[in-house]
Amino acid sequence: MPAYKYEALADSGRQSSGLIEADNPRVARAMLRGQGLTPLSIEIVQQHGAQERSRFVRRVFNSTALAVWTRQLAGLVGSSLPIERALTALADESEDVRQRELISQLKAEVNAGSTFARALAMAPREFDEVYRGVVAAGEQSGALGQVLEKLADDLEEREDLKGKLIGAMAYPAIISVISFFIVIFLVTYVVPQIATVFTSSKRTLPALTIAMLAISDFARTWGWAMLGAAAVAGLLLRQALKAPAFRLRFDAALLGVPLVGRLARGYNAARFAGTLAMLAGAGVPILKALQAAAETLSNRAMQADALDALVQVREGAPLGSALAGKKRFPGILAMFARLGEQTGQLPEMLARAARQLSVEVQRRSMAAATLLEPLLIVAMGAVVLLIVLAVLMPIIQLNTWVK
Repeated sequence: MPAYKYEALADSGRQSSGLIEADNPRVARAMLRGQGLTPLSIEIVQQHGAQERSRFVRRVFNSTALAVWTRQLAGLVGSSLPIERALTALADESEDVRQRELISQLKAEVNAGSTFARALAMAPREFDEVYRGVVAAGEQSGALGQVLEKLADDLEEREDLKGKLIGAMAYPAIISVISFFIVIFLVTYVVPQIATVFTSSKRTLPALTIAMLAISDFARTWGWAMLGAAAVAGLLLRQALKAPAFRLRFDAALLGVPLVGRLARGYNAARFAGTLAMLAGAGVPILKALQAAAETLSNRAMQADALDALVQVREGAPLGSALAGKKRFPGILAMFARLGEQTGQLPEMLARAARQLSVEVQRRSMAAATLLEPLLIVAMGAVVLLIVLAVLMPIIQLNTWVK
């Protein structure tokens, strides 16, 4: 049953708007009149999938909002409330118009006889394959409320890990950007202004001052060209990363970078283990769970290894042995997977591996940030010191000549 947006006028003269479900616009108008409202406009809510064809349409649910919404839905469904009534309650409470429209579409599909997972497939951009797979497993097992709770936990843990990584690297990044602009300002403006006082004299300037003036001239002459070249290089790299073969080689090389590579490996492994644990705990078959978990990996080299492990498991190999042969994945993941298979507690062991990997990633990121902060400050101080010396040395030399 489709949903319609309406604007209507009450008997008191007050204008109201909202959503209503009806078979067609005529029935919708009749329903509004039955509520004592005079319809002003009736417009069908467009299918959300049509809106997603545009790359520039902002998502209805960001990561945090999706976790909150899932938690709310889990609480309502866990209270033995039917899914359609739970969706109605969430739609009524939502203050965002686009959220209300999306939830109304989901409710309309459920009322029409679709499963909740199939209704979620209408909006693949909002609800990815992992999300839909977990919901489908919950509906099949009859424990949708519990499964949604686990899904909300996973979303919140993922956002917490991402937030901690961003928080750890934010301060060094800010210092780097500010330092860059300060140095550019000193080299391109301050140094030339002061150096003109000394270049008019016929005496030889110190080597450091000559070098700094050469750097200043180069930055003023070619600075914009270098900036444009860097922008073009960035666009070319972004376009090249769309090619699967180049992206695979780039991500494989990224894993070899001393600090960034270890963080990328740990973050992707933690996400893979957490997703696999959640899907396996929800009752999703291991092959389908492996496929979905592999698709959550942002690093294509590790994704290729995960898909190769999937092929080995399909051919009869244990999951632990299949992962042990993939050196890009941390050894702790294969160890916990092997223990889980031996004890019959695979989801629990994978969840434990995910927690340990997350803690390790957080520890490494905090250690790196703690080390980078003083190094950046020292580097900034050294550069400023060189610029100051380049300016002061001619002054000292001039005082010597005067004496």
